[in-house]
Amino acid sequence: MLSWFKNNPAKKLKKRHSMLLEEAMHAQRNGDIRTYSRLTAEADELFQQIKHLNQSET
Repeated sequence: MLSWFKNNPAKKLKKRHSMLLEEAMHAQRNGDIRTYSRLTAEADELFQQIKHLNQSET
């Protein structure tokens, strides 16, 4: 009934994931490929965590 009050850990991870991808895009456009690679790797790890959380919820 009051499910909208429950914290959704995946929501916070999704927000961080999108921020990392945006930072990576800006790094790539500026020619900083090393930072781009690091940020996309972090974003990929977060995506795997999100995927795992979504699978455990169902």
